[in-house]
Amino acid sequence: MPLSRTFQALAEPNRQKILDLLKAGELSVSEILKHFNVTMPTLSHHLDILKRADLISSRREGQQIIYSLNLSAFEEITEQIIKFLSLKN
Repeated sequence: MPLSRTFQALAEPNRQKILDLLKAGELSVSEILKHFNVTMPTLSHHLDILKRADLISSRREGQQIIYSLNLSAFEEITEQIIKFLSLKN
């Protein structure tokens, strides 16, 4: 996963807030929406960008979609950043 896609996904404050909410655990899309003053299509767009950047994952539970952080992706990103910084020294 290119770091540029990750940084683009992280650059938007609403997406940062979604990730912050998911740090506490899994949430349904309706639970996430309660924390924002945006429409469902706008929230879905943000969630899609985070999913394409592999920062979150989703699963269907009945009628709801449940989102969670993709912790392995964050570990990989951290390793890439450390490697990048090591090359610069």
